[in-house]
This record gives sequence, C-alpha cells and structure tokens, in this order.
Amino acid sequence: MAESVGHYLSFRSTDKFPASFTFAKDTPQGKRPQTIAHRGYKATNPENTMSAFKGAVEIGAHGIETDLHLSKDGVVLLSHDATLKRCFGKDEKLIDCGWDYIKTLRTLKKPHQPMPRLKDLLEYLTTPGLEDIWILLDVKLLLPSLMEVLMCNKTALAKVDNYADDLFRRIAATLADVKSSRPWNQRILVGCWAAKYLPLCMKYLPGYPITHNGFSADYARQFLKVPGVGINMFQMLIVGPRGNSLLQEVKKKKADRSILLWTVNEESWMKWSIRQEVDGVITDDPKKFLEVCKSYDQGEKLRHSRESWKAILRQNIRVLMFGLAFRIKHGFWVDVEKVRKSLEN
Repeated sequence: MAESVGHYLSFRSTDKFPASFTFAKDTPQGKRPQTIAHRGYKATNPENTMSAFKGAVEIGAHGIETDLHLSKDGVVLLSHDATLKRCFGKDEKLIDCGWDYIKTLRTLKKPHQPMPRLKDLLEYLTTPGLEDIWILLDVKLLLPSLMEVLMCNKTALAKVDNYADDLFRRIAATLADVKSSRPWNQRILVGCWAAKYLPLCMKYLPGYPITHNGFSADYARQFLKVPGVGINMFQMLIVGPRGNSLLQEVKKKKADRSILLWTVNEESWMKWSIRQEVDGVITDDPKKFLEVCKSYDQGEKLRHSRESWKAILRQNIRVLMFGLAFRIKHGFWVDVEKVRKSLEN
C-alpha cells in the first residue's frame, strides 16, 4: 500500500489545475478569505435560484455554493433538499419527478422563482465579464438507512451507488456541454462528503479540484491523504482544540488545497474566520461578509454571543450522536489505492 500511495502522490502533484482560484485574496486591507454565496444570495432571495445567484454576483461575491440532485429523467438540478416540500410546497421527491414538471413550479418564498438546472447556472456564468466567478458544487447523494447498511441490503445499497454514479456522470456531461472561455476545471470546485465517493470524483471529473464537505475534524483528516483535496468544514464544529489542530494540519499541506468554512452569518464569527486565515467563507449574506472584510481590525477583541456558543454545543452533541452512523453508511476511511486507480483509468 505504501508504494501505491507514494506513486499516487507523485502522480497527483503534477496536475495542471490546482485549486488556486479558491485561495484567499490579497486586498488593500490585507489577505482576506473569498466571499462565497451560500445557495446564492440567500439572505435576500429564494435559495438556489437564478435570482439568488445573480444577486450574489451583483454584490461582488467571488464564488457561489450550490447543491446538486438528479431528476427522474436525469437532469442535474440545483436544490439543497431531495424533496420539493420546504421550498416549493409539494410532497414529492426530486428523483420521482421529471424536468417538464419541475420547471413549472415556483418557490414559496418571494419573488417566486423556478428551480434552475446546473446548465442554467453555467450558461449564465459564461456571460462576458463573469469569468472569475467560480462555483462550489455540493454533490448531494441518496442516503441509505442505517438498518439497510447494517443488514447489508444489497438492493438498497446498489440503488444508492447507482444514483451516485449517474449523478457524477451527468454532472460531467453538463460541464462538457456548456463551453466556457475559462476552462470549468479552473472555475469548479467539487464538494465530496463521503470517502467512498472520492473515486467517482476522480473517474468522472479528472483534473477538477475537490474539497471534502464535512463536520468532523477526525473524519476530515482522512481526506488529507489525497493531495489536492481541500477541506470545507462546518464552522461551528471547527471551534476548539480539535478543529484548530485540523486547520494547522491543512495549512502545512497548503500548497495544493484550500480551507473553507460554512455557513458563517454572525459578524463576530466572520471576523473569527478571517483571523483563522482560511481561504473562503460560505455565507447566506455575502454583502455583509464583504463589508466585514473591509472593516476588520486584527487587534479587535472578539466577543461571541451566548446563543452562538449554545448552538456550537448543540452541534457538537449532534455530531457525537450521528457521526458514527454517517461513517457506517459512508465508509470510515479514504481508500487511497482505489482513488489512484480511478484517476489512472
């Protein structure tokens, strides 16, 4: 295994397109994290809609974070949820609905907007003058139940894996179908939650930078075995000694990977994120974060609200409860050998 890993490391280090476009920016005020709009400019628009994406671009966000699902007929959709209930008021799953039906729906939140496809966002970002705007793709996958995993329900697990394969394949096809003057692998960061799906990123999107979307510092460390794979962590769960240790470990391997934090909306935690020297902050209010970046004072003593500390405590308890279940469902470690083979093939 050591020899295979070493071969893979040297192979990966020669990639032409590292994630440099996601690194922190030099500004007149000093180096600052990039501003990444969470599901677009969510604070003022229905999330994951073209109005939210355009709003983020108009106020100066550097990047856009969005979520991907598949429709019944294989269209790559931009939606955080696997169902239509919360945003569109319909008791249906996306995977059970065709695009011809989905495109007729409008968000419950005003101004009422349709659900876009990945293709729609890509075509918008080919507009001259928008070449520097990049996208973090949060690839959402079907989740098996814990019982299905423990009982080794082969039918259910095969359905989950087939969906993942189909989604990555169709993402790649969509990127190939929409032409950009600046190559998409210099504008797209692929978000991968589970270790077991890292080979699919390599198989269908070779040359695209990857980041691990995560909430556990211990689980995230597995991804550091793979050169070029960045870290995109839930900010509430990076506070404290374990999170700080992970940040320092990533910084030591910084040459080909970025550090992002999500979802940061409180001003004091925005300043804290700047102080941690991360590369990007994902926020519902990109305009607010841009303003904080300009006014930030390195010497200011940061004070966080009691409510935010309570929220951090609650989230840490949740991770203790659900972290093991996540690993059982999605794998405990990164199979570097399998990743290497996927890349070479």
